[in-house]
Amino acid sequence: MVLLGKKIGMTRIYDKGKSVPVTVIQAGPCSVTQIKTDETDGYNAVQVGYDDVKPSRCKKPAEGHAKKAGTTSKAFIRELRLDSPADCQLGDTITVDAFADIKFVDVVGTSKGKGYAGVMKRHGFGGFPASHGCERKHRAPGSISSFASDAGHGGNLKKGKRMAGRMGGDKITSRNHDLIGIDAEKSILIVKGAVPGCSGGYVVIKKSKKN
Repeated sequence: MVLLGKKIGMTRIYDKGKSVPVTVIQAGPCSVTQIKTDETDGYNAVQVGYDDVKPSRCKKPAEGHAKKAGTTSKAFIRELRLDSPADCQLGDTITVDAFADIKFVDVVGTSKGKGYAGVMKRHGFGGFPASHGCERKHRAPGSISSFASDAGHGGNLKKGKRMAGRMGGDKITSRNHDLIGIDAEKSILIVKGAVPGCSGGYVVIKKSKKN
């Protein structure tokens, strides 16, 4: 069970007097743009798309692909592998009603990109003392010592050493969110807690694997 959507933002609701942080997600409607089978592609899968693309910004191959399904080109497309042939038809529409009987969901999104970050921001290092004797080294990583050599494998740095570098912009799966509410008219899901990404970012909502 998969639905594509867009993170609108966060708000709160009150449950028995307690403030509960929630995320509002514009989920669907999604169109089935392709169905793959063992006979045609070597595996079973269904491809779904969300969010229409302006005709002026639509490329011809994408336009032809969507036309086969009787829909318009989509900005966000994902494929779901299946163990057996899909029970839907090409061009079908998937809405939030598909999650009516689901209590917990997993949300996949792209985390906010932070750019090039130092070790204190990226890994939570403590830094150097701010007292006497420390000069211009307060946020430095310090000596990397023996971690600079990978004995027997050359003079390279050991893989996984925590240092400064690119932070954020990664695919993140946030699991076991309570599905608090569904608004079928506005195609909105309300889930408990924060989900990955910024407001306006695309997300994939799945039925929770654990709950």
